[in-house]
Amino acid sequence: TMEACSKFLLALSAIMSHWIIVLHGFQPLSSILIETAVIALDEESYIRASPSVLGLNSQDRNREWIALEYRASRPAADDWIGVFSPSNFSSMACPPENIWVGTPYLCAAPIKYQFVNSSNPDYTVTGEGRLKLLLINQRLDFSFALFAGGLKNPKLVSVSNTIAFDNPNAPLYPRLAQGKSWDEMTVTWTSGYGTAESQPFVEWGPKGREQRLSPAVTLTFDRSSLCGPPARTVGWRDPGFIHTSFMKELWPNSWYSYRLGHELLDGTLIWSEVHQFKSSPYPGQNSLQRVIIFGDMGKDEVDGSNEYNNFQPGSLNTTRQLTDDLENYDIVFHIGDICYANGYISQWDQFTAQIEPIASSVPYMLASGNHERDWPGTGSFYGNLDSGGECGVLASTMFYVPAENRAKFWYSTDYGMFRFCIAHTEHDWRKGTEQYNFIEHCLASVDRQKQPWLIFLAHRVLGYSSDEFYASEGSFAEPMGRDDLQTLWQKYKVDIAFFGHIHSYERTCPIYQNICTSEEKDFYSGSLNGTIHVVAGGGGASLSQFASQKPSWSIYRDVDFGFVKLTAFDHSNLLFEYKKSSDGKVYDSFRISRGYRDILACAVDSCPRTTL
Repeated sequence: TMEACSKFLLALSAIMSHWIIVLHGFQPLSSILIETAVIALDEESYIRASPSVLGLNSQDRNREWIALEYRASRPAADDWIGVFSPSNFSSMACPPENIWVGTPYLCAAPIKYQFVNSSNPDYTVTGEGRLKLLLINQRLDFSFALFAGGLKNPKLVSVSNTIAFDNPNAPLYPRLAQGKSWDEMTVTWTSGYGTAESQPFVEWGPKGREQRLSPAVTLTFDRSSLCGPPARTVGWRDPGFIHTSFMKELWPNSWYSYRLGHELLDGTLIWSEVHQFKSSPYPGQNSLQRVIIFGDMGKDEVDGSNEYNNFQPGSLNTTRQLTDDLENYDIVFHIGDICYANGYISQWDQFTAQIEPIASSVPYMLASGNHERDWPGTGSFYGNLDSGGECGVLASTMFYVPAENRAKFWYSTDYGMFRFCIAHTEHDWRKGTEQYNFIEHCLASVDRQKQPWLIFLAHRVLGYSSDEFYASEGSFAEPMGRDDLQTLWQKYKVDIAFFGHIHSYERTCPIYQNICTSEEKDFYSGSLNGTIHVVAGGGGASLSQFASQKPSWSIYRDVDFGFVKLTAFDHSNLLFEYKKSSDGKVYDSFRISRGYRDILACAVDSCPRTTL
């Protein structure tokens, strides 16, 4: 419409050049030089979107396929359509980064895009076509823009009408997490309702029985909370409000139902759908317990958007496998590099929508990675640009973890016969640091008679990996990674250490100081005498390659997308399985069978050097 075009005209006419970080091509949106866009509005071109109101007739009121009709008078193969939300842009909300940087008057990149000819091969001949896109409720309205000139020299040709969801403020995308005690479950969700206009809460209780209400706390953030571009510039988008409620004093291994609620000032109640979860077993409880572990999954678009340099091609397969198999596992650990938003804030909504079937049903526990935390001058151990200016704010706000300080992101959690110690590799872990002391306390404080399965998790590989980069460094792990920690793993007899960061799968023998402590590969009976190290970073991001030479301690390597499943049958028997995301089949496995006496048994550096 002319009104929509005039809004774009006002915003675009004042565009000035400014600095924007392009992060190794990891984020498809970073390929668009949106700050260089120029106006080329063409009256003979158009783009129209329907329906105008979303969420009225679809089965899922917060997701809907929409139809676009478009025409370009001078079609070209590199024309593209961008999805913008909010539908118009204001130059008033774009502060400069520093005195050398001009104000970016076009305040936001599109939340996703597609090349026009990807859905219509005849487009360059006819100039016309249709396109279907899947939209999720992201609190604000949408418009669609047709650009010529490709991604590097975008020229605005036409802007569509505005469309929106029926209730853009609705409570959305619940994600469960373990609380600070075994009998507490938390639920976090996103909405457009601030505390000045509504009271957030969760209604919950034993399934089929009387329900109760628990209030929720509310967080949000603005540009000033972030550390740099693009998060503070073209990647910025209002995150809405993030609410967390605490469901306490749960009975172990019991089914509960819950739904999210908001009471508006006039007394109107806004409800989500009803969800259910199974509460955690108490520490030491002898029951079937099943755990999923992977890293580096990211997100992807069901409708094929963001296909240019798409960095997470396996993400949807992993999500589908876990969604289809929900009845056969109890808790998920996503160990860093969560959604690869890299400063494009809208992508966190896309990710929480993608994992909703999983995270609304089982605890979805996180570790923080370089793409969540790292930014120069902000206290991260690595001073690189991988977070795109997010510097940990998004990960610690969008998800709950039972850490004493969520900005530091290390914590422990108990699940029945398991003790999990989750480290934060983007903070210093070396001996003498606060995190090192936490790790030792986590490992030392577990009662192995009750919780025999001791698991260490972190993002970067602090243990062992034959990835080609680590091999070229000569460290076969993160430099300084295991220098201090391997002493703790051995002393406290950690069973398995899991890592992400490397986008592939690898399993080692039980190992200590580069020496295998067992020649077994498939069945371990008795004491391990070392720790098995596993890289499970094939959740979805583009795959990494191994060094050509395979070290003697490397038992199984696979350059493919996949995840790990642990099954504790009782205090003495554990099954490990590596499954591929493409088909869900098992490609590597082993068993551990032992008694408590085997855990107590002494190995090198695992007991005092002298006894009476």
